Amino acid sequence: MTVAENHSRLLGAFSSIPDRQERLIAIVERGKRGAAYPPGEKTPSHRVPGCLSPVWLSSGLSDSTLTFQAEAESPVVKGLVRLLCELYDGALAPDIVASEPRLLDELDLLRDLSPTRRNGLAAVRARIREIAQRHLSAS
Repeated sequence: MTVAENHSRLLGAFSSIPDRQERLIAIVERGKRGAAYPPGEKTPSHRVPGCLSPVWLSSGLSDSTLTFQAEAESPVVKGLVRLLCELYDGALAPDIVASEPRLLDELDLLRDLSPTRRNGLAAVRARIREIAQRHLSAS
């Protein structure tokens, strides 16, 4: 899938929830139900710098597309980070590098987040872009 297709799917799934606080709760709940993060992946190399709450991000490559998994200690951060992973999951590296995430803004979630949480999400996005750029440079 492309980032645009993932964006449309996720926007459709969450924009139908009229209240932004309820949207955030739904995202947090979805993050709790996601696939378990492999315990062996909680390593310093997978830790995302710049996040106040510890966040780990790992990736894989399957049929030229990238996959992402994330874990965080904070339930809110975990939900938001896993949502970002879903946004980029299954996309090609050039698509990931060229795309800017608008999803959280379009779902009206950013204004309720503290500056430290917004900075942490930007750090996760930067790590996702860095992973994609590495795959792009290697091909």
